[in-house]
Amino acid sequence: MRIVLDTNCLIQSVSPRNIYHDVWLSIVDGKNTLCVTNEILEEYAEILTRLSGKKTADYVLEFLVKSRHVRFFSPQYRFNLIAADPDDNKFVDCAIVANARYIVTNDHHYDVLRQIEFPVVDVMALKDFLSLLHSQDNF
Repeated sequence: MRIVLDTNCLIQSVSPRNIYHDVWLSIVDGKNTLCVTNEILEEYAEILTRLSGKKTADYVLEFLVKSRHVRFFSPQYRFNLIAADPDDNKFVDCAIVANARYIVTNDHHYDVLRQIEFPVVDVMALKDFLSLLHSQDNF
């Protein structure tokens, strides 16, 4: 299934010591397809570098750029559905253009999407997505 990972969820899932690492493995193994834009990759790089260091950021980004389980999109329209934190809109726009099943996030700014009838963008918390993965597969 196609998903968009908010930066907070990517950061948590990359570490093998984190309980959410199976989310990352679902992309590595091709069980899910991660949808990204250049803007999203830039944010991933910035935050990963700040929190984990340049070496880790470079490793993760190299995987994302080269993986056949990551799809790149270039939204031509900005929906601007999240007024409380406009920076989050890049994830929403990507999800819409990519026809992603979920935006996986723990950010409550995305809650507004549950009240919007069109375009439909489903949001799922990281713990709920992990539970979904485990119910679909024997991790």
